[in-house]
Amino acid sequence: MTTTPAAAADPEETGATAHIKERLKRFARGVLGPVVGALAGLGLKADHLTWAGLVLGVAAGVAFFDGQPRIAALLLAIGGVCDILDGELARRGGVTSRFGAFLDSTLDRLSEAAALVGIAGFGVRNLEALALEPERAVREIESGLYPIAWVGLVVFALLSLVGSFMVSYTRARAEGLGLDCKVGWFERPERLVLLIAAGALQEFRAMTVALLLLAILSIATAVQRVAHVWKQTRRAGRD
Repeated sequence: MTTTPAAAADPEETGATAHIKERLKRFARGVLGPVVGALAGLGLKADHLTWAGLVLGVAAGVAFFDGQPRIAALLLAIGGVCDILDGELARRGGVTSRFGAFLDSTLDRLSEAAALVGIAGFGVRNLEALALEPERAVREIESGLYPIAWVGLVVFALLSLVGSFMVSYTRARAEGLGLDCKVGWFERPERLVLLIAAGALQEFRAMTVALLLLAILSIATAVQRVAHVWKQTRRAGRD
């Protein structure tokens, strides 16, 4: 995550949520400090870790699609660590740049999208299998898993994808207009934690609930940002 000094600043949020996030960031930086030093000693650059995060995200998507959620969760977790380390490595080396910040944000979106598309693809695969194998459909219905559940998994995954992009877009668009929009209850770290936890459980209902929560909370965060920008423009008399 090669960022400019401004982009690396902590979110200007208020309340208990912002305080908890800030404390977690400080803790992570303290724990990962020696790792950052070791990576710098090996000659690795922040962009190397940024690209590694994308590869791990795509691999996680493939694992989800292949029905291996625990492997996917592990890959997402490692990718999340790379996302933390690249920013710290950039700051330590003093090589922050505007393009680095842009590249990091872009690849983060692709990585998250790959994971969610993989989950949606897994749901579609199972729906196809039910259509081609009536005996399997009967077995699943007898166990309490109706075909509509797979439809729900796919829809929730797609809604989560929309929500995650809207969270990023609302901030990017606001900042493009010169407005501060560093607010939000449910950002990328929280979304990753939810997906990792659901994948580690390797349970259909847990993943469905996680995706539903992810969709609701992501869209709520996007709405929160819209409201924040509206308040700013009203106060400034811009609209």
